[in-house]
Amino acid sequence: MREGGHHLTMERTFAAPPERVFDAFTSEEVMKRWWHAGSSWSTPEARVDLRVGGEIRVVMHDPVEDVRYGGGGRYTEIERPNRLAFTWLWEDDEYDQVEQLIEITFEEQDGETRMTFIHRNLWDGEAVASHEDGWGNAFENLGEELEA
Repeated sequence: MREGGHHLTMERTFAAPPERVFDAFTSEEVMKRWWHAGSSWSTPEARVDLRVGGEIRVVMHDPVEDVRYGGGGRYTEIERPNRLAFTWLWEDDEYDQVEQLIEITFEEQDGETRMTFIHRNLWDGEAVASHEDGWGNAFENLGEELEA
């Protein structure tokens, strides 16, 4: 298995309690509403087996290119509502053998949630920039979902 040496760290504040933000990362139905890398994209598939060793899987659809991007992994840490971590592998990608790790912490601050998101083991700087753009769009969607 190849390893990547790059990582992406992002922080966001959401106007919702940590339990609600944590649940948005672990509810299949809620994930389908926000977990996609473009504003016109959709998420036709989300699977969650919320236990250490359980599966997480997401498939996003880009309607402009009519392409699906799928990936998934296994939960390594679950500490509701403070921390969530899981491995990640992209499917059908030249880098699909680079196992990544996603670590998310949720911290309550004055009735809001400060989320710190780390995506580890990305393969190069271009992958970091691409993932920053995609996750940025997804977190915009998440913010809108939490405000609804």
